[in-house]
Amino acid sequence: MPPRSPLPARHGLSAAWLRTPDRDRSRADEWATMGAWLRHRLPEHVDVADMLAQQRFVDEEGRAVREDDPFAHHQFVWFHRDLREDEAEVTAPIHVVHRDDRLVVVDKPAFLSSIPRGRHVLQSVVVRLRAELGLPDLSPLHRLDRVTSGLLMLATEPRWRGPYQSLFEHRAVDKTYWALAPLRSDLDFPIVVRNHIHKERGAWQAQVAPGAPVNAETLIELESEVEGRGVYRLSPRTGRTHQLRLHLHGLGIPIIDDPLYPVVRDVPVDDFSRPLQLLAGELAFTDPIDGSRREFRSVRRLPLRAGR
Repeated sequence: MPPRSPLPARHGLSAAWLRTPDRDRSRADEWATMGAWLRHRLPEHVDVADMLAQQRFVDEEGRAVREDDPFAHHQFVWFHRDLREDEAEVTAPIHVVHRDDRLVVVDKPAFLSSIPRGRHVLQSVVVRLRAELGLPDLSPLHRLDRVTSGLLMLATEPRWRGPYQSLFEHRAVDKTYWALAPLRSDLDFPIVVRNHIHKERGAWQAQVAPGAPVNAETLIELESEVEGRGVYRLSPRTGRTHQLRLHLHGLGIPIIDDPLYPVVRDVPVDDFSRPLQLLAGELAFTDPIDGSRREFRSVRRLPLRAGR
């Protein structure tokens, strides 16, 4: 990990950092200067010369890195990325369900990314809440897909990340989801789906590998009916990518308004009209710091509506 950044957060987004190679892994003859190494290290579309001229790269002391500075081994360099001007705003509210000195639990709307990545930077939970709550080190403790709504737990400071992340790593958090999906009279609930899920890097959809060792398990219960569809209670015992979406699809009851299952739909990045009807509804665990029982519940209900 790098030392503390000499640059303050901007728009709630921490500065990016790079590190030059160690001496035994370096090809220093190719990089006589720091400018040359930065051009090698960053993508071609980044205008390194202009960023150097504007003194946007700094070292550990906050000193501007210059074009002709000699290349140095094991040196950290910080900078702020350029932000997209055309990023579509997600206007649906982020509900703060709970906040204390260690944890923030929010109820995330669909289409809002949990972390800044790709085309979704300012429109992410982390960036928005760091600014709104005045918590520059706020960071998520688990994953929640951009199109999924519901509970997301975050640590207020780096020192709390380890204890709480270990709960998720050791499956010590009881997670409950609700999904809106078609009804099938020939299915006898509750059903436990157990199979092997894998997802190739770069692929949109995950796949079930028949006969492979089980790595995904979900308890599925039909809880009620609304608008002619079933409200299903989902209790995952593992956390594979797209697990719940794939398990319901495999039963012939794909989640309503799923853009990936059963087929990939080409949805414009700024089309927020049809939220995936999947809600991360409950989180429960024993607090690793003080031993108290923690239980949180989403304020949202199915069916999920656009803009809410």
